[in-house]
Amino acid sequence: MAKTTENPGDEAQKVLIIKLSALGDFVLAMGAMKAVRDHHPSAQITLLTTPPFEQFAKACPWFDRVETDGRPKDASGTTSLIRRLRSAKYDIIYDFQNSGRTGNYFQALRPNPPLWSGAAPGAAFQHDTEHRSQMHSIERLAEQLTIAGIGPTEGYSYADMPRADFSWIEPALRNAPRLTPAFFSLKGPFALLIPGSSAHRTAKRWPEECYVELAKWLVRQGVTPVVIGGKSESPIGNLVVRSEPKAKTLCTRTDLFQVASLGKHATLAIGNDTGPMHMATLAGSPGIALFATSESDPDLARPRGSNVIVVQAETLELVSVNDVKNAIKALHVLPQT
Repeated sequence: MAKTTENPGDEAQKVLIIKLSALGDFVLAMGAMKAVRDHHPSAQITLLTTPPFEQFAKACPWFDRVETDGRPKDASGTTSLIRRLRSAKYDIIYDFQNSGRTGNYFQALRPNPPLWSGAAPGAAFQHDTEHRSQMHSIERLAEQLTIAGIGPTEGYSYADMPRADFSWIEPALRNAPRLTPAFFSLKGPFALLIPGSSAHRTAKRWPEECYVELAKWLVRQGVTPVVIGGKSESPIGNLVVRSEPKAKTLCTRTDLFQVASLGKHATLAIGNDTGPMHMATLAGSPGIALFATSESDPDLARPRGSNVIVVQAETLELVSVNDVKNAIKALHVLPQT
């Protein structure tokens, strides 16, 4: 744990946060981003990210500026980015991506880099603990903040670790009607079905027929199944609705603001190891997270909402609908019948 100087705190005038992707990682880092804003209340804080997060980040009150060229496509773009970072003269940079790419950004700013918090060798606040790769993202970023001089000097307790807070969304969007379940004609209890995953990680997806069977069961419990996702989830959304007409599909119809808002109001969310599942549960939805342990470790990647049960097996084909039903019953959130 390298710590060669003191964190400038409220004396910092210009601060940069780096978080490029993916959605789940971005959401899990939002608690740490808020902690940076709280620690530097007077600073101009810039977020360096990528285009998918531009609108969401620009509405967020924690950032004064949002730059979206954090992952240049060529050497010329990288050179321009490094030149801009150098000329900006940031007082401190928080690298929450901690990738080889962002580590190279730090090295390119030498020999006189700004104060840097992250895993990059030589950083003023280097996060170099041996166990950091075996930590959940929220815990890892909490430790990174501690090393950088943010938070309790003894480190965050589990209960107090910075987690995403989406309470800013409604005020930022002036309580727009599109943030309400009624905008999607949802009345009464509803459950979010989140069947997606990274396009190249299809083994992290629970079989489509299982979502269909679960949707039918939820309707019998008095809960409307609502499938959310992107274009690649549209086929399963359509399949669920064809099989259970009382279900709804909102695939391709929700932005990040709406995913968080639906999570706030949902009776529960059931989904794979994917970004919207993290967002929905951190927004307040009780959740059932489905994990293939051959693909990812639930201890390192599970949603960290306040009421989440993980159902896991080596492959998701081994997770039965009955397994998920029993987990849902254990949440004690279904309407009383």
